[in-house]
Amino acid sequence: MTDDEFAHLHVRDLPGVFAARRLGRELAAGLALEQQDQVRVATALSEICRSTVTAGQTAVIAFGADQASLVVTVTVDGEPPKDGMVAATRLMDTVQARGKLIRMTKRRPPHIAPDKRVLREQLAALVPESSLEELRRQNQDLIAALDDVTQQKEQLLLLNAELQETNRGVMALYSELSDELEQTNRGVVALYRELDEKSEELRLASESKNRFWANVSHELRTPLNSILGLTRLLAEPGGGLGPEQLYQVGLIRNSTGTLLTLVNDLLDVAKAESGQLVIEPAEVSLPALLAALRGLVRPMAEDKPVTVVVSADGVPATILTDEMALTAILRNLLSNAIKYTDSGEVRLSVGTFPDRVEIQVSDTGTGIPAGQLERVFEEFYQVPGAKRGGTGLGLPYA
Repeated sequence: MTDDEFAHLHVRDLPGVFAARRLGRELAAGLALEQQDQVRVATALSEICRSTVTAGQTAVIAFGADQASLVVTVTVDGEPPKDGMVAATRLMDTVQARGKLIRMTKRRPPHIAPDKRVLREQLAALVPESSLEELRRQNQDLIAALDDVTQQKEQLLLLNAELQETNRGVMALYSELSDELEQTNRGVVALYRELDEKSEELRLASESKNRFWANVSHELRTPLNSILGLTRLLAEPGGGLGPEQLYQVGLIRNSTGTLLTLVNDLLDVAKAESGQLVIEPAEVSLPALLAALRGLVRPMAEDKPVTVVVSADGVPATILTDEMALTAILRNLLSNAIKYTDSGEVRLSVGTFPDRVEIQVSDTGTGIPAGQLERVFEEFYQVPGAKRGGTGLGLPYA
């Protein structure tokens, strides 16, 4: 017997089978295996020995252990029994057969070193018990196993009941969420319907406003042009008017010109919003356009210490654009800059890039507060506190 073997047993009959079972269980207990593993080791030995004895053979069992496992070797004097091997394979960690030698192992708890001498004495002191005693022990094992199964069944029933209760809660929550979602969806649908109605009302109102602007602007342009023509005739030399009368006619002409500009801006904005402002691009001489623009805006600053510079330095000879639209946009930007500049300079400069031409209007006036940058492009909106006249249509039109 080696240091790692604790006992030997010859099994020739049924009492020997019971003795092998008991020794296997005691060895497992001595190596600190759990109770269920003790029963598995005992049952595996019992099945191997029972199959061997039933086949009329003899088995020699060596009970031992290595550093990690309980080790049992069974040497038979014939072929290893197949049915016993199948049963042992289900119960032990490893079962190997080499010729007439069967080696079985079961992992034991680590860091537990048994007293080999004491364990040998305990196994040597065991006397094969009667069949009835071993049967009684097997019955006790079965009863313990049944108790475990019953406890597991009760736990499963309890878990099933808890799961059913959870499912009922989940279904109630799902029903509640579904109702809330349905109500929310109805509210969203109603809100979209209301928004659609409001959008349609705003569209109709915008169309009505544009039609009103267009009609009013169209109706006012003819009499305003007539008034301008009459003031020019009255102001001609030899008209018979005195200096004071000529001054009054000049005021009428200036006011009429301002009103005509407002009417034209209103008409252009109405056309743009209704999609009727047609752009007709063509090859336009940019230096000539800037020269004409220079002549249009310089008179606006005659009464102020403001220098208006329309620079044509480095501009391309021609660009593809709508001449009238571009002239109107730049005139609005320059007039707006002149209006809000008391002294200094208003400058229009042109930058040329490979893919575009960039026109910039800058001034030394009051400027636009950062919080008003978005709103200045709204129709009729003017920066609070900047009382400069005008209508608030210059930037929106541009």
